[in-house]
Amino acid sequence: MSPSGDESTVADGNCPCFSGNSGGFYDDGYGESADLNCTHCGSGRSDPHPSSSCTSSESIPLKDWEKLRRIIIASAKGFTIGAGLKGGLALFSVLIRLKRRNALTSPRKEGVVTNTEAIVLAVKETLRYGLFLGTFAGTFVSMDEIIGALGGHRRTARWRALLAGAIAGPSMLLTGFETQHTSLAIYILMRAAVLASRCGIKSRRFGKFCKPLTWTHGDIFLMCLSSSQILSAYILKQESLPPSYKSFLNKHGGKDPVILQGVKDVASGMPFTNLEAIENYYNAMGVNVNLDPQMKIPCSIVHGNQSCGAHVLSFLYQAYKRALPVYLPVYLIPALLVHRKGLLERPGTILAKGLLGTARSSLFLSVYCSSAWMWTCMLFRIFKRCNIPMLAMGTFPTGLALAIEKKSRRTEISLYCLARALESFFTCMADTGYLPPSKKLKRADVLIFSLSTAIIMHCYAQEREVFRSKYLNVLDWVFGVPPPPCETPRCKNS
Repeated sequence: MSPSGDESTVADGNCPCFSGNSGGFYDDGYGESADLNCTHCGSGRSDPHPSSSCTSSESIPLKDWEKLRRIIIASAKGFTIGAGLKGGLALFSVLIRLKRRNALTSPRKEGVVTNTEAIVLAVKETLRYGLFLGTFAGTFVSMDEIIGALGGHRRTARWRALLAGAIAGPSMLLTGFETQHTSLAIYILMRAAVLASRCGIKSRRFGKFCKPLTWTHGDIFLMCLSSSQILSAYILKQESLPPSYKSFLNKHGGKDPVILQGVKDVASGMPFTNLEAIENYYNAMGVNVNLDPQMKIPCSIVHGNQSCGAHVLSFLYQAYKRALPVYLPVYLIPALLVHRKGLLERPGTILAKGLLGTARSSLFLSVYCSSAWMWTCMLFRIFKRCNIPMLAMGTFPTGLALAIEKKSRRTEISLYCLARALESFFTCMADTGYLPPSKKLKRADVLIFSLSTAIIMHCYAQEREVFRSKYLNVLDWVFGVPPPPCETPRCKNS
């Protein structure tokens, strides 16, 4: 359908090629325009003419006060998002601390953070992340306007957002000059890689090379790869994982550190260092366990006198109870904030969806954790041995649990875990001497983040159809990219 085929839709400021009826952004991946010659979205078709850019190349120049207003609004909205996201997480963490009331029930120990100090730290972190995203948004819009004013919007259309995104990247330093954000930088790099691959898929030049990326279950395969590294590191080298993520794994992994140390000793082929501590742990739980110092497989260490099958079932039940409090706020809080009107009009439907999503995601996490022990036990018993390669192989199929989640969440989860896995992998490589750490480049995370934001913002300006609708709407809301001529008031009134 050409733009002229539906003048009423264009007049409303919406391109018919990206309507819900044509697939567009409303699928689980990304949509493509219904018409390759559409002037609204032709920029996403590898058009050699920069004048076809949808975002700003042909837009009517803004006045100086409008440009300043755009910069201020973008900065304010960026601050709102950063402070809101970080503040919400911090508030949830503080509420958990207050519920426990550790400071009231026991005297303060040296090095333990009090509730007051935790609240102050949460406020500081909230402000830092607000300033980070606010500065990023303001810097990007400022550079977009400056480069456009100096070089011309049409002439700089193909590379302006790329440069502006790279310049805005170092705003990450506002979260703390000494604070490394490797996990965040790698995750944003993964998001940029996904967008770049989508551009490659629709490219005539690189399309054939990117075809494997269209595999339907590629997200599950990535999850399996990530699980192999993450869960192996969870047992063998926890220090390679970020502290917050390590704490998450220790909670949902459901095993005491003495158990993990025992499995590590067996897998590494080292003499036991805490066999007596493991027996005392089980004795304290009312289970009498006698461990063989010459054991080849660690099943008795992992689940005592239980059989492998009984352990998996009991662990699944306990893991599900641990997972529910994690996902309950993830689904219900957005329902209260985002779907306020819908909650008043049809509360039963909204709450039912939230509860169903909570149950489904909790099942995913519990099956993921319990299947990790199931697959490793099964492999150890089949081959009658336990070593590091066996551990990596046994944790690989754990990622299959991702199939429980709905399709729209699989990519997010797999990319998040892939970022953690890559960080852990390179940390392990550096610690073993295979990857010597760079002494000159102390903030590689900032460099990676800047490269990633350059790619993302370029795709945002030139390849908009590779974004899913919800992300594109957020970016449009923050950055306020000048509309194409057919959406300007002057064009609408003509």
